[in-house]
Amino acid sequence: QAQAGWLQHDFGHLSVFSKSRWNHWVHKFVIGHLKGAPASWWNHLHFQHHAKPNCFRKDPDVNMHPLFFALGKTLSVELGVQKKKFMPYNHQHKYFFIIGPPALVPLYFQWYIFYFAVQRKQWVDLAWMLSFYIRFYLTYLPFLGVKGTLGLHLLVRFIESNWFVWITQMNHIPMHIDYDKNVDWFSTQLQATCNVDQSLFNDWFSGHLNFQIEHHLFPTMPRHNYWK
Repeated sequence: QAQAGWLQHDFGHLSVFSKSRWNHWVHKFVIGHLKGAPASWWNHLHFQHHAKPNCFRKDPDVNMHPLFFALGKTLSVELGVQKKKFMPYNHQHKYFFIIGPPALVPLYFQWYIFYFAVQRKQWVDLAWMLSFYIRFYLTYLPFLGVKGTLGLHLLVRFIESNWFVWITQMNHIPMHIDYDKNVDWFSTQLQATCNVDQSLFNDWFSGHLNFQIEHHLFPTMPRHNYWK
């Protein structure tokens, strides 16, 4: 599931086939049938992220501030001055491991993707999603029963969620987070991204998103060329 996530990311950025239409078609199959999520949902969120990375209120990836975490020096100081106590932020380095990586995919994404598809009437995406669940449950119900299949599904999502959150946060959250200052596009990308050491394992484990700087500057470049 994690590797299918990095694969759909490639198709979503039109970086596999030379024709955009082919990328869109296979993207719907990979994220819809192999992962059970709508391509339109991913595009809606991810394009905003690339346009204004780490810009509060414009990048959906940092919307956990201030409901769960205090992000960035500027925003954190603002919370302190206003004395807004949403969460015990002085302990966020401890509770991050409980409500961050383990909970995002199995709890939040699991219901929100259906809400998104129905609300926006993305019936083709919904059909692809249902094909994933039908295939998954038809495959495992005869062997594991209802409870066992549900347990397997939640276990897979739990492990995937930890994997996904670590990869997507390690190359953005340590960087500058603030309101949109309308800085030029090139500088905005560089201020919000950082790289992680290149290795055979890191490249595979992160889907080459350890080259986050290169990815944000050249989002349609095939991932295997980032190191060049």
